[in-house]
Amino acid sequence: MRDAYHEELDSIGEGLVEMARLVGSAIGRATTSMLDADLKLAESVIAADQKVDDLQHDLEARAIALLARQQPVATDLRIVVTSLRMSADLERSGDLAQHVAKLARLRFPASAVPHDLHATILEMGQLAQRLMAKAAEVIITKDVDLALQLEQDDDEMDLLHRTLFQHLMDDRWKHGIETAVDVTLLGRYYERFADHAVSVAKRVVYLVTGEHADEIQAAAPVEGA
Repeated sequence: MRDAYHEELDSIGEGLVEMARLVGSAIGRATTSMLDADLKLAESVIAADQKVDDLQHDLEARAIALLARQQPVATDLRIVVTSLRMSADLERSGDLAQHVAKLARLRFPASAVPHDLHATILEMGQLAQRLMAKAAEVIITKDVDLALQLEQDDDEMDLLHRTLFQHLMDDRWKHGIETAVDVTLLGRYYERFADHAVSVAKRVVYLVTGEHADEIQAAAPVEGA
């Protein structure tokens, strides 16, 4: 009975990894569809989000069933509750990738991104994909140090986000209001996607240690002190 119980706990973790890999792939493909004005690719990203939603619903159902049947305590309870929260982060990440693809579809056959911002958006998409890949690795390995690194990695996304706004606020902006709105939305989608990857990693820290990541970081000695 206990073996089946722990197998079910393990399968919930595997489901989270699959969700993370799917949404990481989705943000990469959505970025390509945006920059290349690839309608077929955009449509495939939009349709594929249903699989992420289905995985979340299945994971939630199994987690709630475990809570009801087994009434887990201590670490096991933390695993189940934290997994539910991570699944919500990952589902929302999938929605954000879908939003990027929907914007690509909306502006087809043109691209919503001006040519002079292609490199920045490409970098944001690639970084978002890397962050989610690292979040998936954290779920698998339960590596607290790697999980804590994600917040530092997210600083790069924040910098890219600010770069977009600098372009938008520049007096030389010549692409009009509609494109400015599109770029603003895209920047927000990528920034929030990265935040969800960081949130997943922080939840793993709590799962492993019972402490929140912010508490651990605050207690860490300052280099050179």
